[in-house]
Amino acid sequence: MLQTHLDAAGTAHVTLDRPERHNAFDEALIAALTETFQRLGKAAGVRAILLSGAGKSFSAGADLDWMRRAGGWTEAENRADALKLSDMLHAIDTCPKPVIARVHGNIAGGGVGLVACADMAVAVTGATFRLSEVRLGLTPATISPFVVARIGARARRWFLTAEGFDAATARDIGLVDEVADTPEAADAVVAGWLAHLAAAAPGAVADAKALIRAVAGQEITDALRADTAARIAARRASPEGREGLAAFLGKRKP
Repeated sequence: MLQTHLDAAGTAHVTLDRPERHNAFDEALIAALTETFQRLGKAAGVRAILLSGAGKSFSAGADLDWMRRAGGWTEAENRADALKLSDMLHAIDTCPKPVIARVHGNIAGGGVGLVACADMAVAVTGATFRLSEVRLGLTPATISPFVVARIGARARRWFLTAEGFDAATARDIGLVDEVADTPEAADAVVAGWLAHLAAAAPGAVADAKALIRAVAGQEITDALRADTAARIAARRASPEGREGLAAFLGKRKP
């Protein structure tokens, strides 16, 4: 249901592997994704994580059998189950390693949540996106913090209408960063991002991810300015920072 391998360059390839179910979520896949991203986030040899889906679709969201079971649970049981999905999204969103999503085919509901948690996302032309929950009498509640953080007020339309939208629209609203005409072109986009990440200090990249979460949406206060000053001071004094500055001033590679 989830395939993972680490290549020689330090990229961890994580592939949703339920093609017969269009990589829809169930309890087992949610648990596997949570454990995998928590583990890879701590792994010293991992420089970046590439998330993709096997088969015709990246992820069609919730598995129908899982939804059918949930329909018979109590509110408390559903709350506990929803928290597990939220934990999975949180593990991806806060993973200290850069996360790239390469998406294609149908992406619905929780699949859109996965895309929103990635740092960079490329969609293959022909991909279709849908936040379909209201058509089922539900809301995209669990994924909403991550999706709204990505697309902002644009969610007011897509959450309410549950209409589908294409890859170009996904780029326009900020859900994905690039659109590629073919799978091969999407691979080239990913390769370019990985090359840039390989040229950056891994500790600085992790700290930059944490920095974004710390300052996003915050009022510029004395406390925030002091915090950001402390963060750059720590970076300048770190081995990576000292080596990076020395290499730049010495006109050599770090």
